[in-house]
Amino acid sequence: MEIAARLLAQEGPRSLSTRRIAAEAGSSTMAVYTHFGGMSELVREIVHEGFGRLAGYFARVRETDDPVADLALLGRAYRYNAQTNPHLYAIMFGGTSLSGFTLTEDDRQHGRYNLIDVVTCANRCIGSGRFRPADPGLVAHQMWIAVHGIVTLELGEYFIEPWSADTCFEVQLTNLMIGAGDSIEATTASIAASAARFPDEVATAPPG
Repeated sequence: MEIAARLLAQEGPRSLSTRRIAAEAGSSTMAVYTHFGGMSELVREIVHEGFGRLAGYFARVRETDDPVADLALLGRAYRYNAQTNPHLYAIMFGGTSLSGFTLTEDDRQHGRYNLIDVVTCANRCIGSGRFRPADPGLVAHQMWIAVHGIVTLELGEYFIEPWSADTCFEVQLTNLMIGAGDSIEATTASIAASAARFPDEVATAPPG
């Protein structure tokens, strides 16, 4: 799956063939059919694997008495997953053309189960009084859209100094929380707490 995702991301759908994948994997062409049944099924498994890895990183975020820090850490986990699995990420969200490899609507919506974690956390932020009353699902979507946009630009290497990806990401996190109703002081403390938790809580080992 890693090889197929890399080929799709770097060279497009024409690069995908059982012979090419088998050669790069040091295996036989039959291995692709034995494990996946065909190329479309392989691409589908790439999408599912990518979302599974994202779920693994989300699962590493502990629930604490600071829900805004928890939410910010989910954003950091989302970004880290993309940085760690860029080829899978490109396939998951259509950054790579899948012409000739048809995914169903169910396949495209498969990864939305990950959003449940963000919705739950956003609801805790609202319930604690840190965020203004709102639809937690809509708040979660706003967070997802904003972080996804930054991550996509980052993977495309569109950021330049002095507006680096790190700088823009931190400012975006802060503005998202304040925009949802949190105070500047409380947000600043929570964003800092999420950054302190990130190395040990998210980035120390592969999810699982």
